[in-house]
Formats: sequence, structure tokens, C-alpha cells
Amino acid sequence: MDLRTILDRFARGAISFEEAQNEIAIHAIEHVEDIAKLDVGREPRKGLPEIVLAERKEYADMVKIALAAARRSGRVVVSRVKKRDLKRLAAVLQKKGLKVEMGRNSTTILAIEKSTGQSRGTIGVVAAGTSDIGVAEEARLVAEAMGCKVVTSYDVGIAGIHRLFPVLKGMLSKNVGAIVVVAGMEGALASVVASMVDVPVIGVPTSVGYGFGSEGVAALASMLQSCTLGLAVVNIDNGVGAGAFAASIAKRAAGGRERL
Repeated sequence: MDLRTILDRFARGAISFEEAQNEIAIHAIEHVEDIAKLDVGREPRKGLPEIVLAERKEYADMVKIALAAARRSGRVVVSRVKKRDLKRLAAVLQKKGLKVEMGRNSTTILAIEKSTGQSRGTIGVVAAGTSDIGVAEEARLVAEAMGCKVVTSYDVGIAGIHRLFPVLKGMLSKNVGAIVVVAGMEGALASVVASMVDVPVIGVPTSVGYGFGSEGVAALASMLQSCTLGLAVVNIDNGVGAGAFAASIAKRAAGGRERL
């Protein structure tokens, strides 16, 4: 249905206000010149902000898309920004009145106009090694853009497995709805965490390691082959997807708890 049909059906009482709102959200598109078509109804429809993949985009196009998205919803995540463009993109967004946060060891930016208010849902994010932090920070920023609180702990891989136990105990005490586990090498940390907790675990294999499987293939295969139940796996280095999935789970879980 086009907008005129939706409004006409609502005026005649054929659909409710909520149904009209949902239909409008489904069909809402904003054109950014001839370079992008923004799904501006995604946030009310799915709870996901606009996430701009900057990789292979021209800087000028990236800026136009990011500003258009932020103008619509008050927030935008820009991932995989070229290192040379990070500071100038941050400056442009700040000049538009947005609060900008850059992920530690990463090239992902979260720009937000105003606070979303009280956090709904909490997730945990753990990284096996310091080299995995950049991908873990992608997950954190995306989850925060979705209104979740994020508890992080980095460099807790199985080479010193005793580091992990107090971290998981602390996360569970904060009632996390899901845990993102970011690991390279053989990726075993995801299986270990999933074997110890009663919440969903999202494994993120990273392209970190030596020799065979150094592009993340070994970690991906290990996580996919895990005998531990309760573990879902995203693609190599896909912190964005893991953060969105974990936040969706945690927000739904928090909503369920609020209704009890």
C-alpha cells in the first residue's frame, strides 16, 4: 500500500492506528540523492538504528548517508570507517550537534543526538585477546545504539582460563540477556562460555591468528562445530551482527521480565 491508501483506510476505520503506523514504517524510504535509499522505518519496526557500512564508500557519500540517517532518528552507527577518515567524520557529526563515540581499537563510530533514556536490556561482551577488541567494540556500540546496557571484559581467553570465571559471574549477576564472545585463533572461548551460562551466547570468530586459519576460518569452523548447545555464530569479524542479535534478545527478555 502507498501512503495515501494507508491514510485513507485509517480515516475510514478499516485499520487501527497501530496497523497504520506499522504499514507506514514498512514503506518508509528516504532517498539520499542517487546513492542510497534509507529504510527510515527500520527503527520503529525492528528496534535497529541505521548502520552505515563505510567500507568501499567514498567519503563524501558516507557523510551524506550518515547525516541523513542521524537527522531522521537522532542516531547512526558508521562501521569500518577508513582510519584516515575517522577524525574528520567525527568532527562533521559533532558540528551537527551529535555526541560521537569511537570504539576502542576499532573504526566504528556511534553518533547520537540525545539519550534514549533508561536502558532496556543488558548484554555482556567478552573478547579473548586484545587483538579482538576492535570487533568486540563494534558489538558494544551497536547494542548501545539499540538502547541496551553493555558490560564488557577483554583479554579473558582460554590461555589463562582462570580470568574468565569472575567475569562470567559478574555478568550473570547483572542479569545479562545474552553474551557476545569474540575470539580468534581456534575460537574455543565461545564454546567454553556457552557451556557455563544459562543465557544465549553469540560467537564472533575473528581474523586473528597464525598460519592456517589466520583469516578466521579456523575460529569459524571451531565455533560452528561446537558440541555446546546454546551457541549461535555470526560471520568472521561481524561484531555489528552479533551486537544487534544480542541486543534484540536482551530487549525481548527484559520486556518479558517487566510484564511478569
